[in-house]
Amino acid sequence: MMKFFGILALIPVGCLLAQNPAPAPARAPSLSGAPSPLLTAAVPNVPNDKVVITAGDLKLTAGEFNQIIDSLPEQYRAAARGPGRREFGQNLMRVLLLAQEGKTRKLDQSPEYKTQAQFQAENLLAQRTFNQIAENIKVDDAELHAFYEAHLKDYEQVRARHILIRMAGSPAPAEPGKKELTDAEALAKAQEIRKKLMEGADFAQLASTESDDAGSKSRGGDLNFFKHGQMVAPFEQAAFSMKVGEISEPVKTQFGYHIIKVEARKSFEDFKPEIERRVRGEEAQKLLDEMQKKANASLDPEFFGIPPNPPAAPASTAPAPK
Repeated sequence: MMKFFGILALIPVGCLLAQNPAPAPARAPSLSGAPSPLLTAAVPNVPNDKVVITAGDLKLTAGEFNQIIDSLPEQYRAAARGPGRREFGQNLMRVLLLAQEGKTRKLDQSPEYKTQAQFQAENLLAQRTFNQIAENIKVDDAELHAFYEAHLKDYEQVRARHILIRMAGSPAPAEPGKKELTDAEALAKAQEIRKKLMEGADFAQLASTESDDAGSKSRGGDLNFFKHGQMVAPFEQAAFSMKVGEISEPVKTQFGYHIIKVEARKSFEDFKPEIERRVRGEEAQKLLDEMQKKANASLDPEFFGIPPNPPAAPASTAPAPK
């Protein structure tokens, strides 16, 4: 079987899958682009040593094909293995054919090619090393909880419904033929609707008939999950301070008066895998910084310039001159 991994280092880490909405100028195939949504195909169960791609003298097995997919960005892997598998394989075959043609033309003998190929190999090895360092870092739940609490606004999410009662001057578009309400009239109507809700009226049904938010009323006022910074400040402050199932008093924003019902909250457990990856990555970065110091790694200041924030020189312990 072919020794594929020397060639693998030369392939950009990306996805071969590309959408084809219209004919485009001819160009070399690449491993970058968005996955195509065109196909649906079950992932076949074949032995790893089965040859699945033949390109001239090169043969690629199913196991090697899957290892290539493992090198892609995570968001492309499922498509490359499933619905876009044929498209991915077709472009990979063309990459291999072009690589063989390049060797025939001795393009791989040029100094430029050798330098770039060496960098590709070093880059791949560096990424695998960094990943292994991160995976081997031990983190416990207490550390993860502390990180979550320190970055709560990055993660905290609530799911809410709302009913908007528009008032005159609101930037929200007015429904044709509907009376413009003064601030006092809008507040009175919001209070009336809240009274109905507290007496057991269905929130989604009232939102679909009474809300002036055209974007959410068809969904019963559902805003789905949102994070800090995605809503106007008074709305956000109210929503994130509420308990699940609670219905707010009317909340005034520039759009009018909102009645908010919080339906769900995402908790630490929902984000734990993401937080663990982030904590491991940050700890691995600290270890990399230490490696850099121990190796006395440096950049030539004449070529690269002086760093914007150079480290302060250590205080001298020598006696002052007399």
